[in-house]
Amino acid sequence: MFKMLREDIRTTFAKDPAARSTWEVLCCYPGLHALWLHRLAHFLWRHRLRFLGRLLSQLSRFATGIEIHPGASIGHRFFIDHGMGVVIGETAEIRDDVLLYQGVVLGGTTLEKKKRHPTIGNNVVIGAGATLLGPITIEDGARIGAGSVVVQSVPPGATVVGVPGRAVAEERRAVLDLEHGRLPDPVSEAIKHVLEEQEHLAQRLKRLEQSLKVHGVPAEDEPPKEPPQSREDQSMAHG
Repeated sequence: MFKMLREDIRTTFAKDPAARSTWEVLCCYPGLHALWLHRLAHFLWRHRLRFLGRLLSQLSRFATGIEIHPGASIGHRFFIDHGMGVVIGETAEIRDDVLLYQGVVLGGTTLEKKKRHPTIGNNVVIGAGATLLGPITIEDGARIGAGSVVVQSVPPGATVVGVPGRAVAEERRAVLDLEHGRLPDPVSEAIKHVLEEQEHLAQRLKRLEQSLKVHGVPAEDEPPKEPPQSREDQSMAHG
């Protein structure tokens, strides 16, 4: 028990550079408070003291703004940064070295009493406001970008962004943070592609107009050239 508590404190220092002292970590980190209360609530839940487990979970929610169902399974060195608004459902499974930011939801998609929440692998990072729904699996080393909505399983080492979430990169290495500024943006990528295609079409149109001019065909925005008048036509016009 005390070994795990010390490990949780070390994890806080490792994953938050703002942590300055042990007393600060003990008193000022709601993510850590929620984790410790969850460990106790999960113990009660596994020993069939379901009401007490739910009651403790509810008290933790009031105190920290973080909702973790006592049935959820959480591994070692788990860290919630900032924490407010995090929701972790009953059948969620979180393995080791996972980092969650504020507003993350690990939700279910069915009313049936079965596995209905995500399974999170080792060394996974989930950005602020991301929503993961259903009995999907986020494999080891994956990164989920802020605000993403993920409804399908994610392969190892992949980076997922967007709504709905899609994998935009795959990198097989342990990840400590999301490096939000380096995450690809699918919307900006699509706009960039459209602009490149527009430029390509403009160049093709320009070459086509030049080719038509060479063959004496006026461009669409140029008035057609009138044929030269004969002397008879000119005299009739003056007469």
